[in-house]
Amino acid sequence: MGRIATGAIVSLWVIPVSVLVNRIVPDPYMDEIFHIPQAQKYCNGDFMSWDPMITTPPGLYYLSLVHVAALLPSKYVLQLAPSFPEACSTAVLRSVNGVLAVLCSIIVYEIITHLRPALDDRKLGAMAVVIRQTNIIWMLFVACSGVIDITMAHQKDSVEVDDSKASNKGTNLSALNTSVNVSSNLKRRKSRGNSKANQHIFYPSNTSSASQTLGLLHEIQAIVLSSWRIKWELLVSFSPFFFVLLAFVAFLLWNGSVVLGAKEAHAVSPHFAQIMYFSIVSALFAAPLHFTIGHALDLFQSFWKNRLLGFLLLFLASIASLLSVHFFSIAHPYLLADNRHYTFYLWKKIIKFHWSMKYLLVPFYVYSWLSIFRLLGKTRRRIWTLVYFFATSAVLIPAPLIEFRYYTIPFYFFILHSSINDSQSWLLIGILYTVLNAFTMTMFLFRPFHWDHEPGVQRFIW
Repeated sequence: MGRIATGAIVSLWVIPVSVLVNRIVPDPYMDEIFHIPQAQKYCNGDFMSWDPMITTPPGLYYLSLVHVAALLPSKYVLQLAPSFPEACSTAVLRSVNGVLAVLCSIIVYEIITHLRPALDDRKLGAMAVVIRQTNIIWMLFVACSGVIDITMAHQKDSVEVDDSKASNKGTNLSALNTSVNVSSNLKRRKSRGNSKANQHIFYPSNTSSASQTLGLLHEIQAIVLSSWRIKWELLVSFSPFFFVLLAFVAFLLWNGSVVLGAKEAHAVSPHFAQIMYFSIVSALFAAPLHFTIGHALDLFQSFWKNRLLGFLLLFLASIASLLSVHFFSIAHPYLLADNRHYTFYLWKKIIKFHWSMKYLLVPFYVYSWLSIFRLLGKTRRRIWTLVYFFATSAVLIPAPLIEFRYYTIPFYFFILHSSINDSQSWLLIGILYTVLNAFTMTMFLFRPFHWDHEPGVQRFIW
């Protein structure tokens, strides 16, 4: 029932927004001038032609063929499209996004409520790579999360078995001597206490920075040792991920680049400042979680409990951020030339407002990342948070362009794994997104403008 309700609620805004967009903007716009003709070639059976300006794999075009084939019988009966190619209109191809929005909302609902814990991540990962290449990183992230869960569960089972053997041994000895019985009971209490401590060591809440560092090293050691003991089990369980990874490596060798087309404009670059931008954007998009007095005090107290190590880490993070924005802050030609994107104005009006602005923003970058780590650390193991940071960095650092769509997947992972327990935070975040989306659609649909050097109507978009 919940899945149906979720799909219905999302459909209530997807359908009217889609109708409104198709009525006001009936022709292909921006990147649609490449994607829609390419999809229409597939509809005509031409699978060999490829627009060199398209950078992503053709997975979305194949999904479009399935979508059009599903709609064709009704269109034929209503005499709206007598043939398959004619059914591939701009409006129909755009409706694929609406269908995917509904399906994704149901998947997110399943994840949040844990109604389907056996969701097949391997198939989803393979499909994601076909649609966008950098999703290979998130497929590997899901695989690493699975390895962490399996190895830690295996270690916990091993500890319980060892404790059980020790307890049985102590019981047998107690039958021989009463004094030994007392000693054995004391040892068993100590053993049980240590076992309970080990069960909770992976979920820190108010521990000091030193204990967190030791806990991280302990987790890495435990995972490595447990992984080696059950290496064949892990190999069999995660072999589908391995095959997808091999296919991606083969694609890189064949293509010579991550992107298919426009390789010069999307060359891999050491854009370390990108992870700084992601941190503050994610914090702003979840402002009710990050920018509260209670959360700021909690973050400060976690550092104050071990001031030496805490402020050393803070100093190193600040230095790394300063070096990132000074030496590895890239202004892509697309960013500087296209005033249809909001990132153009954020770069021009904020980051480039004064030469010192990119340095003055560093404290906000550092706070945002520390806040993200703090929130994730309340529900996830430290090693999971570290892998999350590496995955986010692997996706964002090579990207020379500053585009918010690159931030969506790591942001979703953060939200899904954060401890948001109060309804007030959800309500405030919901209001924030509603206002933001209403503003975006209003600007896109009702505030068009024109370029002097190019004919046609231009519109603001993310």
